[in-house]
Amino acid sequence: MDWIFTDALESKERLIVLSTALHGIEGYLGSGLLELFIQDYPTRMDPRTTGILLIHAINPWGMKHWKRTNPANVDLNRNFVDGDFAVMAETNPDYMKLAPYLSPRKALGSIGLEKLLFFDQTMHQLVLVGQRRLREAALMGQYRQPEGIYFGGQEVQPETRMLMDLYRSTFTGYRHIVHLDMHSGYGPRFQMTLVTSPYEKMSAAETSSRYGTPLVAAANPEDFYSMQGDMLDWEYRLVDKEFPGARIFTAGCEFGTFGNSLLAGIRSLRITIFRNQVNQHGAKDKARAWVDREYRELYLPSEAAWFEKAQADARQTFEGILDAEGFMTAGNANK
Repeated sequence: MDWIFTDALESKERLIVLSTALHGIEGYLGSGLLELFIQDYPTRMDPRTTGILLIHAINPWGMKHWKRTNPANVDLNRNFVDGDFAVMAETNPDYMKLAPYLSPRKALGSIGLEKLLFFDQTMHQLVLVGQRRLREAALMGQYRQPEGIYFGGQEVQPETRMLMDLYRSTFTGYRHIVHLDMHSGYGPRFQMTLVTSPYEKMSAAETSSRYGTPLVAAANPEDFYSMQGDMLDWEYRLVDKEFPGARIFTAGCEFGTFGNSLLAGIRSLRITIFRNQVNQHGAKDKARAWVDREYRELYLPSEAAWFEKAQADARQTFEGILDAEGFMTAGNANK
């Protein structure tokens, strides 16, 4: 894991944090957006009062191997847990009820047949438990099945511990902190969604108006989906407990790929399950090649226009948030 930290030279008024590859495979997009930020924004801030922390490849192993998880199959954005992991194992009971569907324990067979079987099983589950309950069970995070999807771990991971220590040390003394974490895969294609924490007091509408971001969703079942062990949520708790008087705003920048329709959601869940199935139990060569291609499209679409729009959305977000929060020096805002 690499990071660059430049402390404010005189007065610790503001700290901007950008991070990438919390989910390893998403680091390829994150790398491009981090480069955009480095080229255009640091010189527009006042180094006397502003600190900058840039973190690249939180999960370098996952990025190298084009996987979402770390080597222990842990989704690091479900691993920021303050308490007892044994208690976490009792959460999300629907996952274990749906485990045969969400994490089948067999090798992936002929891809054509597997896709037909998956569609049939998905229709059955949608009728049985409904779309919202199925989505929550799959995506919330689970702590009982180490070989399953969205596994949050059974102990704090090394990457997580390192970040906890890094945030504690770099946040110290700052009055105002903004953290933007780069992600891909969720939301409408060709549109970034700014995903805010349930700990954030501004509503989605207020956030959109303040920062000029067209699409904002709070991380709850109505707007997005619930998460356990979320990194950005942990930061709000950290500031509240250890840095009273400081103000923090965190958000995930989610760049949509497949889209946000029901069929797009089914496609996304299908490749997530198939990818994990191949990782854990193997597959025929042709099936493995299809899974590799489809999984990359979920997080880094091959269409050049998609990346161009992602850059434009990122720039709009950087400009809006940094300007509204007072990070831009006089004469450089709205440049």
